[in-house]
Amino acid sequence: MTDYGHDLVFGAFLTPSNRDPHEPVRLAQAAETAGLDLVTFQDHPYQPGFLDTWTLISYAAAVTETIHLAGNVLNLPLRQPAVLARSVASLDLLSGGRIDLGLGAGGFWDAIESMGGTRLTPGQSVEALSEAIEIIRGIWAAGERRALRTEGEHHRVTGAKRGPAPAHDVPIWLGAYKPRLLRLVARKADGWLPSLAYLKDGDLARGNAVIDEAAEEAGRHPAEIRRLLNIQGSVVADRRGFLQGPVDQWVEELAALALDDGVGSFIAATDDPQLLAVLGGEIAPAVRELVARERATAGTAPAATRRGRAAIELRREGIAYDSVPAALASTAVEPGDRAYDTVRHNYLRSGAPGLVLRPRSTAEVADAVGWARSQDVPLGVRSGGHGISGRSTNDGGIVIDLGALDGIEVVDEATRRVRLGAGATWGQVAEALAPRGWAISSGDYGGVGVGGLATAGGVGFLGRTYGLTIDHVVAAEVVTADGRVAHASTEENPDLFWGLRGAGGNLGVVTWVEIEAMALENVVFSQMALDATDTAGLLERWGAAVESAPRELTSFLILSPARRGQGPVAQLMTVYAGHDTDAAVEQLERLADAGPLLGHQAYLLPYSGVVQAGDKHHSGGGDPAVRSGLVTHLDTATSRAFERLAHSGDAYFLQVRATGGAAHDVPDDATAYAHRRQNFLLSAMSSSQERIDAAWDEVMAPHTEGLYLSFDTDTRSERLTEAFPEPTLSRLREVKAEWDPDNLFRANFPIPPAF
Repeated sequence: MTDYGHDLVFGAFLTPSNRDPHEPVRLAQAAETAGLDLVTFQDHPYQPGFLDTWTLISYAAAVTETIHLAGNVLNLPLRQPAVLARSVASLDLLSGGRIDLGLGAGGFWDAIESMGGTRLTPGQSVEALSEAIEIIRGIWAAGERRALRTEGEHHRVTGAKRGPAPAHDVPIWLGAYKPRLLRLVARKADGWLPSLAYLKDGDLARGNAVIDEAAEEAGRHPAEIRRLLNIQGSVVADRRGFLQGPVDQWVEELAALALDDGVGSFIAATDDPQLLAVLGGEIAPAVRELVARERATAGTAPAATRRGRAAIELRREGIAYDSVPAALASTAVEPGDRAYDTVRHNYLRSGAPGLVLRPRSTAEVADAVGWARSQDVPLGVRSGGHGISGRSTNDGGIVIDLGALDGIEVVDEATRRVRLGAGATWGQVAEALAPRGWAISSGDYGGVGVGGLATAGGVGFLGRTYGLTIDHVVAAEVVTADGRVAHASTEENPDLFWGLRGAGGNLGVVTWVEIEAMALENVVFSQMALDATDTAGLLERWGAAVESAPRELTSFLILSPARRGQGPVAQLMTVYAGHDTDAAVEQLERLADAGPLLGHQAYLLPYSGVVQAGDKHHSGGGDPAVRSGLVTHLDTATSRAFERLAHSGDAYFLQVRATGGAAHDVPDDATAYAHRRQNFLLSAMSSSQERIDAAWDEVMAPHTEGLYLSFDTDTRSERLTEAFPEPTLSRLREVKAEWDPDNLFRANFPIPPAF
């Protein structure tokens, strides 16, 4: 008896007939309407009576919304693996992560040769399939910087560029019957996909045994390989044979296949829409219920929680992996999991956490916090995954990744109040609000997560018009250090609400915030390049122009130091948040007078076009050291100091952000972010923390008045008082003592509790 604990999947195996070319598409839509999970198509490229399967899958993906699609199985000898990899990844991205990959080694060799394919022996076809899997996975490994090179007997690539990465972890299922191919399934694939009609009595058990043994030898757990099965049958009133009978017979027999033979996916070979409706509407729910009941009695562990020897050997010290709460275990990612590289890093920082928990609800966040506090390792919390400072990942610790909590909901139309999940990105938010003519100022990059920015500050492209992001937060839900779920607002837990706006990472895990958006149609977005040979003069003139500009204008300046014979260049990114384009042009002309103009482009577009949606998955890189400081004016002394830093060679990226205007309307003590009179935020990146600390302390520190904690990697204790000047720090310590007395949340500029 073998039950691998896979979630049950039900699907359809359709004929891609071209007699009525739209009939297979209608059947795919019928399968989705019936509530099925998967639709697959035969792939016989040499069959003139069939549509091309890949073209059909692409067309069907465009007219469906939720169902997964795959070939059953794609004929590898007639599909070049590197091109197939990019095709799958591209369609997966376009369909929102709904493409799976079934592969076959080939079988009808006369027909394959007739189409230009190469005839292979059985052994050669297995070797070719193995090489193809390596190439496909290599193309999908977009985070790997080295070009892909594979010198196989049958397939080779010589320096192929990698990418794109698919939208989800695309499984590779192999159609297989003979031992050699079954062992390949065990070593390299994610699923075994035979047809029941081709199996003799006992073949299913024998095939499982071969796969299980080979998987163990390869260091994998047998449950890492999903067992899929193409089935045939009909629903009739009386029992006539296997899967030839009433619904209750189907339920009994499919449940037995799941519990006794480990089948996790049932794919019905039928072009009958009525059978698809019964399978999705009656049979699948009943089988799931019966199997769940039997698994509960037997204590069957979900497949996603089982790991083989190779994965277990990569576990880190100090984490009790076997005690992870059941609700979190199925989505948790360990160093030995294939998904690890997609969750270990953030935007610019490399990470090597020992475990990444991915809760899907507030209750699961509470479970994660409660469990993590019992583990003697560092704890990081990640919202959207951007993270310049690097505090949302770690080495050997636990990361709570809130990416699944990405809801965007309008709470009150009249006040433009929206509830944003902490795991949403600001690009997603901007896109969702644009049709209503609303916007929320939110940094300068759409890949930033809501949770981090909406609790740290939020110096954004609409900042002088709107203020900081935190200035419009009106409520939040937070999981506290002891696992409680608290709501915070001016009426409910007001001290916690005060602290969350500026020091949120120190007080709990925010799961959602409610923010009042501003009414905003199109904006003018300008990108301007200026010769920065006179760096100090340019900074002083630009700063003066920004300070005297109307609040509709917010401008950021990126300073590129001189290198490789090219002089220094200042790049201005400016948003004018108003309808008067003549006024916008007038203000942009004033900015252009700051230095010799090298180039300029301006656009009229929605704010969502400025802060576009970004990728949540990051590959790290650079691991920069960053320092930041706030200044009231870019006066002569401050500008000359920043010029000196730029020319020193100790920083390779320097930026100045305007942060005045509406942010000054908020009293210093209204939020834990107390810097309410400074007009500019300066930051610099370096490859060395030691070098940038020495240079910044000497050159810039005498001119700065505080810092922005999301842009600083200096962990020396004196930075704390710069981020939170008195009396803010003393009040924060009191709030910390009430909500996190044991200092569980200490990864982000730790605030010592007051005792």
